[in-house]
Amino acid sequence: MRGFGWGRSLRHVRLQWVLAVSAIAAAVALPVVLISVGGGVSAHELADLQNAGYQIVVSAGGSHGISGAHALAQRIARIGSVTVASPILSVAIDAFNSTSPTAPVSPVLAEGVVPGQFTPTLGPTESGLFPSPLPLGDPTDLVHYDNGTYRGPATYDVLVSTPLAAAKGIRVGQQIVLSPSTNRSLGVAYNVTGSFGVPPSILGPTGAFAVLLPLSDLQVMTGYGPANASSVFDAADTIEVAVAGPVSDNPSALTHVRDEIQSLVPLYGVTSLLQEAQQLESASAVLTGFYLALSSVGLSVGLIFLALVLLRRVETDRRSIAVRRALGLPARTIAAGILTEGAVIAALGALVGTLAGYVVVESLARWATSTVQEAASLAVWEPFTLGAIVAGVVGLSALAGGVATRAALRVEITEALR
Repeated sequence: MRGFGWGRSLRHVRLQWVLAVSAIAAAVALPVVLISVGGGVSAHELADLQNAGYQIVVSAGGSHGISGAHALAQRIARIGSVTVASPILSVAIDAFNSTSPTAPVSPVLAEGVVPGQFTPTLGPTESGLFPSPLPLGDPTDLVHYDNGTYRGPATYDVLVSTPLAAAKGIRVGQQIVLSPSTNRSLGVAYNVTGSFGVPPSILGPTGAFAVLLPLSDLQVMTGYGPANASSVFDAADTIEVAVAGPVSDNPSALTHVRDEIQSLVPLYGVTSLLQEAQQLESASAVLTGFYLALSSVGLSVGLIFLALVLLRRVETDRRSIAVRRALGLPARTIAAGILTEGAVIAALGALVGTLAGYVVVESLARWATSTVQEAASLAVWEPFTLGAIVAGVVGLSALAGGVATRAALRVEITEALR
């Protein structure tokens, strides 16, 4: 075949080349974007699981479904290899950023925690977002809890998130009013003793406007504390359990601890983060296969177009092919020329598609909506994966080249030379 369509070749041959490269590039760009962004998000979530300060989570169905959270956390903490069990209650409440009757109201996410048990369950990333120790008064939260009577003295201390503090002008040392509803008269004045940062989240909403306060305080405020006033007594949403270092890296030992906790709470869900990490890795592999399957349609179209271009070149070069065959040129040499041209077009298309995918992801990370920007910024560019995509496209080009080669070798020499 006469070169690759450049120089003195006809303009429409060069156009066919450009179109074939563009078709393959468009087909390659899609899996590059999907795999890089999807893999990056999965890797981010997996890293969060692996770097969490706790390894086991106890949860229950319904709203705030764990009852007797203080006592249950103490029972779990007495299990061998368990270092701490941290109950957490999350409830949407309203905050008034001063004690003035005309203070504006702000909906916030309140998290009730046992201060001394919450800090050890923070991972390396999150621990830097919170003051240590948490300035929330009694670190055990047992003084106010008072064996379930909730009659002990409360400190009424609260930490506010930095976005909330910045937006509402809240400063350490002042007071804010926290209420279970927009009715300010139901609220209680709390002392702002510190602030905390908000970690980014991809797969779920971020509580940018949030407050952190003792578990018993939030339970009393929202009616999930005293037994005579609560549908769920001493409620919590989850209990995060941290275990000793050697156990956290030992799947069988971690499973044994999880089973012991499950025996204490047969009606609750008990999950280890190791399980979640394994499930996430499996889901990521399935998604990668789905992305490639989804992209196979575009790749098929691109390769069909490549086959048509090569067939057109064979048709145009029929006389040249016949002359070379009449001169005794081996069939394998003619086939090698066609296959090489197909591989070059495919390689160019794959490289252009990879570059286009990179540009698309970087553009999304800069100019898309905030959620898309956050996801795109986590994109992972793995040379092995990208190289496998390029190599796969070049390898598949042999199918298109094979079709064109078969057509070339079936050219009748006498008929082509008339």
